[in-house]
Amino acid sequence: MSVDKSLKISSSLARARSVLSRKERLTILKEEGRWTEDKSVFNLPKVRVRRAKRKAKKEEAAAAAPGAVAAPGAAAPAGAAGAA
Repeated sequence: MSVDKSLKISSSLARARSVLSRKERLTILKEEGRWTEDKSVFNLPKVRVRRAKRKAKKEEAAAAAPGAVAAPGAAAPAGAAGAA
């Protein structure tokens, strides 16, 4: 019997979480110097969630431009494979 698509959890953490665990919050507060070991772990201040920024790949942008030369070691565009 197969599992329904809506019940699969493998991709559930693929998106960014908006809530941090207490351990993650303590780690960030320690890095910022806003928490020390002698303070309580309860009533912690709010911590902004850090999200990784997506970087635009230069090779993809160059390949999309007409007449662009591909960088050495970069994969050839899909249309160029059949032309050879």
